[in-house]
Amino acid sequence: MKVEGYRAVPVRLRFEHRYRRTALLGVQHDGELQRLVDKDDRIINIPPEGLVLTSKLGEILGVRPGDSVTVEVLEGSRPVRQIQVVSMVDEVLGMTAYMDSRALNRLMREGENLSGLRLMIDSKSMDTLYSKLKRTPAVAAVLIPEAVLRNFKETLAQTIYISTSAIIFFACVIAFGMVYNGARIALSERGRELASLRVLGFTKAEIGLMLLGEQAILTLIAVPIGIFIGMFLCYLIIHAADTEMIRFPLTLSLRTYALAFIIITAAASLSGLLIGNRLSRLDLIEVLKTRE
Repeated sequence: MKVEGYRAVPVRLRFEHRYRRTALLGVQHDGELQRLVDKDDRIINIPPEGLVLTSKLGEILGVRPGDSVTVEVLEGSRPVRQIQVVSMVDEVLGMTAYMDSRALNRLMREGENLSGLRLMIDSKSMDTLYSKLKRTPAVAAVLIPEAVLRNFKETLAQTIYISTSAIIFFACVIAFGMVYNGARIALSERGRELASLRVLGFTKAEIGLMLLGEQAILTLIAVPIGIFIGMFLCYLIIHAADTEMIRFPLTLSLRTYALAFIIITAAASLSGLLIGNRLSRLDLIEVLKTRE
């Protein structure tokens, strides 16, 4: 239904004393089957002349839009040219330099050579196409995006889901343990005073409000502090996982913090019920026998 060619060339990019070997990919500037999309889903257009670098590659080379880099081609006649960097694209995978395919062909002086084709095909004709591709010696490999995405979901995504579920489970256990432990320590420290108040005529609800109200205030103060610390830890983790091959964008969801708030609220409520049950069983006789 539609076909677009691309040309991949191994190059060495130099800027001042820094250099990096990578692939220079020539694509159609008005292509639809391969477009440069950054981590915020914005489409970056390929200029007719000049380079588009990934942000990570530009950071390593120390270049910005408007700078000129030395492009040393590592195949064919090995031309060396000074080419201006027009823009950057913040991709999450790899480090690649992009350029218009016609401009790359002029650089290589080799005509309309292609490294591969991107195809949009009718699903009804897939079997026929695959059988023809298998019988074509010049075709070295066939990459199917749907299969790649399916394999990703079956392996990496499933592994991440299992590990994340385990982390969330232990986080819930720790959250309940921390809230309950704080309330239990407060009861142990103030149990005699609360029992004395019961002897003086205070009701169970009143002494419960004194103890559990204090714990509720502490929990409400701790929640926004915990959210801020969590955001900072997320930033540190993403920064530590920032490599040349893959970069994870930091995405903070309101749903995640809402779930965390619900879990903390549930833990505090359950802790309040357990502590309230212990408050109802305070030994008032033992308090009356105690000399001050």
